[in-house]
Amino acid sequence: MRGQLSPNAQAILLLTAPLVAGRNRRPAKPLSWRDYGRVARTLLKMGRQPADLLERDGFEAVKRSIPAAMSQHLQRLLGRGFLLAQAMERWRARAIWVVTRADDEYPRRIKKLMRAATPPVLYGCGELGILDGGALAVVGSRRVSEDLVRYTESVGSLAANGDLTIVSGGARGVDQAAMRGSLEAGGRAVGVLADGLDRAAVSRYNRAPLMDGRLVVVCPYDPSVRFLPWNAMGRNKLIYALADAALVVNSDHGRGGTWAGAIEQLDKLRFGPVYVRRSGEPCAGLEALARRGARSWPDPQTPADLREAVLGDPAPVQEPAGSLQLRLFELQEAAQAPPTTKCEAVVTPDPEGAVSVEDSLPSTKAASPLATKAGNRLLPQMAGEMTRGEIRVALGLKNWGHVKKRYVDPCLDEGWIEMTNRQKPRSPKQRFRRTVAGRSLAARLKDV
Repeated sequence: MRGQLSPNAQAILLLTAPLVAGRNRRPAKPLSWRDYGRVARTLLKMGRQPADLLERDGFEAVKRSIPAAMSQHLQRLLGRGFLLAQAMERWRARAIWVVTRADDEYPRRIKKLMRAATPPVLYGCGELGILDGGALAVVGSRRVSEDLVRYTESVGSLAANGDLTIVSGGARGVDQAAMRGSLEAGGRAVGVLADGLDRAAVSRYNRAPLMDGRLVVVCPYDPSVRFLPWNAMGRNKLIYALADAALVVNSDHGRGGTWAGAIEQLDKLRFGPVYVRRSGEPCAGLEALARRGARSWPDPQTPADLREAVLGDPAPVQEPAGSLQLRLFELQEAAQAPPTTKCEAVVTPDPEGAVSVEDSLPSTKAASPLATKAGNRLLPQMAGEMTRGEIRVALGLKNWGHVKKRYVDPCLDEGWIEMTNRQKPRSPKQRFRRTVAGRSLAARLKDV
């Protein structure tokens, strides 16, 4: 458990977690992700936050804005404080942590990509920070040949040498082979589970990498939940959301979780590129995925080649002291400019109408090294209002998804650039331009 739960986190858990109620008491059915989203939108309209539901006055105010049956259901769920305390003790005993959408630690990339479908709660064990690093998802069937197991292990090992995290589902076969290859080479791995987190957290096979901070196992469902097919489909979204690109090593044609997850990513989610293995033994499922738009895996032989395929850039190079980035930090310190304060609402609607629950605490953090690197690269190349294609050409890159994640989104978050049409952020005709802060930073970069 990562510290004490905030009031917002307590409210979200009480509303969404299937807390064990005992044999003689019928458990209250928790809210689904969709139903919780409706509650969040109601709170948004009223200018309130989930924690307000824990107070009598706050609940009574919300009660008047929702149907009577729903208010009774919420009241029953919110009355499970003792059960929540018991559950927290079980989680602590297994070193299982909990983060909710109200917590700063909740992975930003999941909220940014999944939007309204973002799981209200994530349970996990291991180093949470691994979830926001550059990653390659590797997925495939449970039953595969020894040759494919060795092939997948080699992909995991190469990812470790290229400083990329392997993300997979933790199942037998391809999933475990990819994770094993990375961990045995000293790399990092993320196992996104559909069930059995409580067992994975205490497994002797996971103990060493969990303690070393190289493995994290996460699940959007209760740690004790039994396997359910629809939960497996739900966790597939997380696997693709946590990765910059995905490699499908093997898949049945037209059926199975691997096929369904890959098709959803290709046709609907589109979080990043999907590759299929083209070397080695043939596979009808992979051929069909290729016809649906999946790319051929280039079988990179070096860490730099692998990073090029996944991120669109070669392996990082250590910058010498006096580099442009370090000199920029020195200029910013010398200017002694007051930090920009960003105050986020507790329940924040995104441009698509989705709702995510956030803390309402102001942030005074300086720009991260990742954002600074993005600004160094993008801002000097911008002139006037530029389309997606013009930005790609200016940066000399081909993959808009990579450009957006690595350069455009960090600069948008820092307020260095803005969209000309904020009402339709995904419009293919969208244009971007530098803000006053962005133009000022670009001018300083030219003087360095």
